[in-house]
Amino acid sequence: MANYYWCTDHKRVETDADKCPAYSVLGPYDSAAKAEGAINRIKERNDRIDEEDARWSGDE
Repeated sequence: MANYYWCTDHKRVETDADKCPAYSVLGPYDSAAKAEGAINRIKERNDRIDEEDARWSGDE
């Protein structure tokens, strides 16, 4: 089974054959589509957490 990664340096999907060092990639993912969407999923999660933190601290 192939592994796919999202490279934060090159903004592209990479595989085991051509991936950058671990500090530059997210993954592994089981499909190129999941790897490509990784940064968006992380951003959405971070936005939700920031909103929850603001509500909890009364900053909203």
